[in-house]
Amino acid sequence: MAARHNKAERQLLEGVTGFILLGGKSSRYGSNKAFVEIEGVRLVDRVVRVMKSIFHRIVLLTNTPEEYAYLQTPMVEDLIKGFGPMGGIYTGLMTLSDEVGFFVACDMPFLSESLIRHMVDVRDDFDVVVPRMDWMLEPLHALYSKKCLPVIRETIRQDQHQILKCFAELRVRFVDEEELRLWDPELRSFFNINKPQDLPRQV
Repeated sequence: MAARHNKAERQLLEGVTGFILLGGKSSRYGSNKAFVEIEGVRLVDRVVRVMKSIFHRIVLLTNTPEEYAYLQTPMVEDLIKGFGPMGGIYTGLMTLSDEVGFFVACDMPFLSESLIRHMVDVRDDFDVVVPRMDWMLEPLHALYSKKCLPVIRETIRQDQHQILKCFAELRVRFVDEEELRLWDPELRSFFNINKPQDLPRQV
């Protein structure tokens, strides 16, 4: 099944916008993780490169656009400040010209193009498509449709900050570990960099 993407790997997907969540300085890392280098390439540059190989349009979600001007990529600042990734997802969906957005954190250096394309393929009419491993979800490597907006808006109104709080009221397509491994056998997509000590182990 995984082989069927090989011929279409270079075709940019229409109807889905790719969003990269850029959170600024990390309290755990001590600096902006987006600019940490792995094998001589910044995390943000690695993520942008993969996303541009998949989607016809990508957008950076950042409150410090001046730091990323060199990427020459559209940028949007949070419409509602102080809600972290959920605020970024809300902003992305509010500004979305397509019906669906794929949202990913900037600290995931080993994204799988094949896995992301598969997640788009299985969306059907679901509101969310999200990886699930050992019952743990990865909401910052997920597809969200504009149908999520009313639920996210109400969650923000209640001063809740976790996007997972929304899932009980949405139609969610879970991509479980067995399915994930068909496209990303070692699940490298889900390695992320939270602190400097993570770097030697994951490079």
